[in-house]
Amino acid sequence: MPAIPQHTNKENIRVKPFLKWAGGKGQLLNLFQQLYPLELRNDQIKNYYEPFLGSGAVFIDIVQKFKIEHAYLCDVNEELVLTWLVIQKDIDKLIEALFSIEKKYDRLDKEKRKAYYYQQRDEFNAQRFALDDSKYADSRIKRAAQIIFLNRTCFNGLFRVNSKGAFNTPAGDYANPTICDEQNLMAISKLLDRATIQKMDFNAALKNVKPLSFIYFDPPYRPISKTALFTAYSKFFFADQEQTGLGKLFEQLDKKGAKMMLSNSDPKNIDPKDNFFDDLYRGFNIIRVPAKRLINSKVSARGNINEIIVTNYPIG
Repeated sequence: MPAIPQHTNKENIRVKPFLKWAGGKGQLLNLFQQLYPLELRNDQIKNYYEPFLGSGAVFIDIVQKFKIEHAYLCDVNEELVLTWLVIQKDIDKLIEALFSIEKKYDRLDKEKRKAYYYQQRDEFNAQRFALDDSKYADSRIKRAAQIIFLNRTCFNGLFRVNSKGAFNTPAGDYANPTICDEQNLMAISKLLDRATIQKMDFNAALKNVKPLSFIYFDPPYRPISKTALFTAYSKFFFADQEQTGLGKLFEQLDKKGAKMMLSNSDPKNIDPKDNFFDDLYRGFNIIRVPAKRLINSKVSARGNINEIIVTNYPIG
């Protein structure tokens, strides 16, 4: 067994998401500082909910800056939830597995790296049928390590699955990818001491929201054009019907006193007359903010684009 690096205990490291994730909010966190509810900034809110967890950029930001006592983190993507749970429960074994993969990968030339990537991808896909997400098991450690490896070495960091749930992104071309980011993973694991992580949809996740809560919604974005139908970060499709259902839940939770913020695409980027979200969230605060589309199979399709932010509380 290869020796793994010793854990570091540096204080105040900048913790960042461990996955590159389409729609990740890292680029908007500075703006979000101005948009979080005053009650959160004044440390009055004790419970945080994120029912579309993804890379967890907003959770990581909030739990480091504010006095949150408990975070409730959910997603329907079982692979994603599995990886978060392994980081929470078995960080040492995960780091050991990632370090072993990294050492092996670093020794290979370009062609052998590509072959190794597809070998890992094939094994990962073949084992998905044996995945039992009803209970936690040590076998998940290897799978979590494969997810992080594939994400770090696949084309453009694009986590994409087909309708059967098989990961199908091709290999990327990186000179020195960081596969085992030990210090960051250890820091995330520590943040998860105050978190409950579960696989469930947004309706189930928010059935019993506690008082003094802040909820951040980052659902799969509504496609802004007929040619932008890529929503395959899980095998579940999130169409206008689901967007509308989320809007209704937003209204219900508003009446219960929860503080909420929601992100989505702005259909007015393509059609200025498309009022889908303006109508859905009528009566709430809607602002439009510039963001960069960082993940796309075509380089020409990446660039500046507006997103919408919806809140049920005054901004400023």
